[in-house]
Amino acid sequence: MLKNFKITTKFNEVHDITESVKKAVEESGVKEGTCVVYNPHSTAGLTVFSPWDPDGFIDLDQEICRLIPTRVDFKHQHDTPQDAAGHVKCALLGISLTFIITEGKLLLGGSQGIYFLEFDGPRNREFFVKIQSD
Repeated sequence: MLKNFKITTKFNEVHDITESVKKAVEESGVKEGTCVVYNPHSTAGLTVFSPWDPDGFIDLDQEICRLIPTRVDFKHQHDTPQDAAGHVKCALLGISLTFIITEGKLLLGGSQGIYFLEFDGPRNREFFVKIQSD
């Protein structure tokens, strides 16, 4: 089963997509298998992170921006310096995540959520959830 989800983002925005992915797994009827979450964009990433303290997202964003600051000396300046930095951030964080499905549920730790991170924006984005049975 393949599901497509649409979201609208703003610059440096974080979207919690955990419930959408969990719901897709439950609707699939798969009891044991795998779930791949895929982002087809080159200036947005996916990550697993703890939602317990919202300030954690500020820390994550600040560290990502410290490691990959927006600057005008990127060789590739497609649209803007933010766009160029977004490509590097995306390459380091990644565009897909794979999860285990067991007993019909997505296997996540108690303090884990699935997040779509926008590095450019605003944009109309999408992500896909592919569910396969063992």
